[in-house]
Amino acid sequence: MNVTALFIALGGAILLSVLVIRRLRTKPWLEKGPIELEDGASGVPAEKVGLWIFLAVVTSLFSSFIVMYAERSGYPDWRPLPDLQLLWINTIFLVLGSVAFQRARVASDRDNFTGVKMSLTAGGIFTIIFLVGQVLAWQQLTASGYFLATNPASTFFYLITGLHGLHLLGGLWVWAKTISKVWHGLESLSVTQITGVRLSIELCSVYWHYLLLLWLVLFYLFSSS
Repeated sequence: MNVTALFIALGGAILLSVLVIRRLRTKPWLEKGPIELEDGASGVPAEKVGLWIFLAVVTSLFSSFIVMYAERSGYPDWRPLPDLQLLWINTIFLVLGSVAFQRARVASDRDNFTGVKMSLTAGGIFTIIFLVGQVLAWQQLTASGYFLATNPASTFFYLITGLHGLHLLGGLWVWAKTISKVWHGLESLSVTQITGVRLSIELCSVYWHYLLLLWLVLFYLFSSS
């Protein structure tokens, strides 16, 4: 598979994700609040259903890239990239970010507002450091002569890590809205608003755990090729 075909696959996958998300926005289960079951009982919050569907799409997207990566690495023109020690450091920060979001979730369940502020802030900062580290890793590769089109290995690396980074940036957008509410004072919010913030923190933690697991799979893939 050449670079052009890879870009076409990436564009098609992103277009599919956008179309799926736009389609889901018209569905009743993506309305605010919990889903009402037939007997009137409160079910799973609509935001959770939306996240699960989105993660299913993301899993399909990255699975396709992983399969293509594994198949393409067997061709004679495949030149493995140099071992980047910076990726190990970046991984540590992403792990710390995931841990911080989990701590924020626990603190939220315990009404520990101070803990929520500190942990949620730390999770975002660790994630930003990870992203900065990924950009620095790209700079190290370009300084060593490995550009996007240098060889298939470098093309896959830039595209896959870039796509993973874009998903983290999307998560940071949700995090920014949530942290803004938290720092304005949870104590002054209504019960309904606090419930919404708690749900946002829970979904952020699930999303960060997922992206951490995904990155560990990608990191192993890069390290073993």
